[in-house]
Amino acid sequence: MNKIAIIVDSVLAAAIVALFVIFFTVTPGAKKPAAQEVEAAGDLLPLAVVNTDSILKHYTLAVEAQDKLMSQYEESTVKLDTKAKSLQKEMETFQRDVLDFQRKVEANAFLSRERAESEQAKLQKKEQQLMVKQQDLENLRQKLSNDFMQQQAELTQQLQDSVQAYLSEYNADGHIHIILNDAVLMNKVAGYDITDEVIEGLNARYSK
Repeated sequence: MNKIAIIVDSVLAAAIVALFVIFFTVTPGAKKPAAQEVEAAGDLLPLAVVNTDSILKHYTLAVEAQDKLMSQYEESTVKLDTKAKSLQKEMETFQRDVLDFQRKVEANAFLSRERAESEQAKLQKKEQQLMVKQQDLENLRQKLSNDFMQQQAELTQQLQDSVQAYLSEYNADGHIHIILNDAVLMNKVAGYDITDEVIEGLNARYSK
């Protein structure tokens, strides 16, 4: 039987990639130390860079979200596997019963035609029941997969809103014109990375 067709490796990373390719322009407010460093160096542009892998690893909300999704995935997998194994045993028993019925027919082992037809009817009914159970199992697999993806989408949106809200506060004075995910850069230049400050600020706000 098929297990839940869900890719869990880096549970949130793939879903949140788009979130962190940020082109961010905002309005004035208080400055931050990293921004002051950028402005102090006259040859640097008014932009900043964040490392999304670090945010996913160290932002408490992201870590808790990944743990929650992984736990739900594991519970769903156990539930589906249990039902799949139970159905598999029933199907194996049914196959043995079919073979036994065929051997009896070939050996003329039934006392009457009515007895043979009754056994055949029972097998046909069992086959129909197994087909229903198999479809129910597939429906469950699809439901669990859809539920998981829905939860992932909701948590992704929650993270997106949280990070963007914090960046609005962080860059409230508009001293940084563009905030980029460092994954889109061909090379890295010192003085632009604000990841540590962003993570510290996100966690401080989340803990309140």
